[in-house]
Amino acid sequence: MMLGIRLPALRDRLMGYAFVAPALLLLLAVLAYPAGRSLRLSLSSGVRGSSGYSLVQYAELLRSDVFRQVLQNTALFVAASVALHLALGLALALTLNRPLFGRAAFRVLALLPWVVPDVVAGIVWKWILNPLYGLMNDLLFRAGLIAAPVEWLTAPGLVLPSVVLANVWRGFPFVMIILLAGLQSIPVELYEAAAIDGAGTVQRFRHVTLPGLRKVLIVALALDTIWEVRRFGLIQAMTAGGPGIMSEVLSTQVFKQYFQFFKFEYASAMAIAMTGLLLVVSLPYVRMIVRQE
Repeated sequence: MMLGIRLPALRDRLMGYAFVAPALLLLLAVLAYPAGRSLRLSLSSGVRGSSGYSLVQYAELLRSDVFRQVLQNTALFVAASVALHLALGLALALTLNRPLFGRAAFRVLALLPWVVPDVVAGIVWKWILNPLYGLMNDLLFRAGLIAAPVEWLTAPGLVLPSVVLANVWRGFPFVMIILLAGLQSIPVELYEAAAIDGAGTVQRFRHVTLPGLRKVLIVALALDTIWEVRRFGLIQAMTAGGPGIMSEVLSTQVFKQYFQFFKFEYASAMAIAMTGLLLVVSLPYVRMIVRQE
C-alpha cells in the first residue's frame, strides 16, 4: 500500500528532474565547463610539458604595471558610469513617475538607448566623436566653444571620459527602469501623510522616497556594477583600449591576451581575478536576496 502511494510522488519528482535536466546540462556546457577550464589554465605555469598547478600567472598579474593600469582604468570607468547612471536614472525615474502629458511616449524614448546593442552604440559614438566630421565637434564649433577639432578618442586625458559618456547614454535606462518600478511600489498614502505633517519636497524625498528605494537601490547598484565591469563591446568598438592602454579595461585586456597574444594561462588568470571581483561586488545583493527568502 505504501509503495503504491510513493510511486506517483516518485514519478512526479523524476518528471520534474527530467524537465530541469536540459537547462541544467546547457548551463554546465556553457558556464561550468568554461569556468573550470579557465581556472585550470590560470593555475598552469605556462611552460610546455610541465604538470601540476602553480600560482605563477597570478604572481605575474601582481607584478604587471599594465595590469595595475588596466585595473585602475576599470575602477574609474565603473565608478563614473555607475554614479552617472544612478544620478541620471533617478532624475528621470522621478520625472516619469509624475503625471505628465505623453508620459508613456517619454518612457519609450528614455528606454531606446538600452535596446541598442553595445557594438552599434560604440560605432555610433565613435562617429559622433570623430575629430574631422563628428557631430560633437561640429556642435561645439558652431556654439563657439572650440576653435580647433578636439581629439576625443586619441587624447590621453579625454579618451576615458569620452567612453564613459557613451556608456552613460547607453546604460542609464537600465537603472532608470529599476528605480521607476521601485517608486511605483511606494504607497501614495505615505506622501500624503508627510504632506499633511508639513513636509516639503526635499523632506518627502529624504524621509519617504529614499527609504522606500533602499532595497531597489542596492539591486540597481549591484547589477549595474556587474554589467559595467563586464562591458566589452562598446569599448572595443570605440577605442579597442587605445590609445595605448589609456581606455583599456579588464574585459578588453582579457580579450587581447587570449585572442591576440595567445597567452591563454595569463588571460585565464586575469579572467578569474575579474570573476572574484564580481563576486565581491555581488555580495550585498546576494545577502539581501537570502535574507528575504
